[in-house]
Amino acid sequence: MSKAIAVLGSALFFVIAPLVLAGFVPWWVTQWEFRPAFFGVDLTRILGGILIIVGVPGVVDSFARFALEGLGTPAPVAPTQKLVVTGLYRYVRNPIYIAVVAVILGQALLFGDWRLLWYGVLLWLFFHVWVVMIEEPTLKQTFGTEYESFRTNVPRWIPRLTPWRAA
Repeated sequence: MSKAIAVLGSALFFVIAPLVLAGFVPWWVTQWEFRPAFFGVDLTRILGGILIIVGVPGVVDSFARFALEGLGTPAPVAPTQKLVVTGLYRYVRNPIYIAVVAVILGQALLFGDWRLLWYGVLLWLFFHVWVVMIEEPTLKQTFGTEYESFRTNVPRWIPRLTPWRAA
């Protein structure tokens, strides 16, 4: 796949997946109307804003790496030709999922909406099952020992404190 096609495919999938999951659905649930802060603590709103501010660039950076370095997309129908092990992937194997859930949970905290909090938790549970049952076996089959080395050295969900460098 050429870089141009990979970039276009990633951009299209970005609109379909993260923008819908972390943009449209939260808007549909909350109408972006503020409810009382969780437990009456306004600091939760600040934490929510931080999660959003940290999550959005994480999603954008990871999508760009899939297109420019991996020569593919995060979409299962147009996967990368190369295993992406740079950027946030040096710290954690699933930065897109983590960033999307961070944005959703951030919005839940910002708007004080329990429904959005539960949506974020359930979406993370779905991502976890997807990763364990579908994504990891596919990556192992596709990239073999390169993926095994990555999997052994980089945690699935809790980031490393220091970046991993592929051999």
